[in-house]
Amino acid sequence: MDPLLVWGLGLLGIALFLILLEFFVPSAGAIAITAFVCAIGGLVCLFRFSPLWGVMGLFGMLVTTPLVVWAGLSLWQHTPLGRRMIGAPTEEEQFEKHQKEEQFVKQRLALIDREAVTLTPLRPVGVIELDGHRHDAVTETDFVALGAKVRITHVDPTQVRVRPVA
Repeated sequence: MDPLLVWGLGLLGIALFLILLEFFVPSAGAIAITAFVCAIGGLVCLFRFSPLWGVMGLFGMLVTTPLVVWAGLSLWQHTPLGRRMIGAPTEEEQFEKHQKEEQFVKQRLALIDREAVTLTPLRPVGVIELDGHRHDAVTETDFVALGAKVRITHVDPTQVRVRPVA
């Protein structure tokens, strides 16, 4: 094999590897510049070997470079640095958020069958007070007067349903 062909293909391969490496090693663009220089050197070697090999190498780089960049970005977004840069929550943050949501749901479910007092008339929406906390509530009937006792019958994350205590 001719040394120019080996050098040309080798430099193009190194250039593609360096482009991929640029996503994972912070170098302020030094690796990208080195990749560009390797690609130019590889193309010069291929054109000196044969214009046909040079054109094939040029088109090969035009096709494979965007694929390598896409692959690098696809892999990079799953790294800790990539997740931090794109603003994705870490696993610890996701776990903490899940724990808070579960705690909120348990607190809301603990309200069922408890008695509260209306702070505003419920027509059918209003405000109730339970253990010193205010909750927006919806009555299952048409109207509940101010200061009336109500029993909580249903809760979901956004709503509390009540029924007047008989």
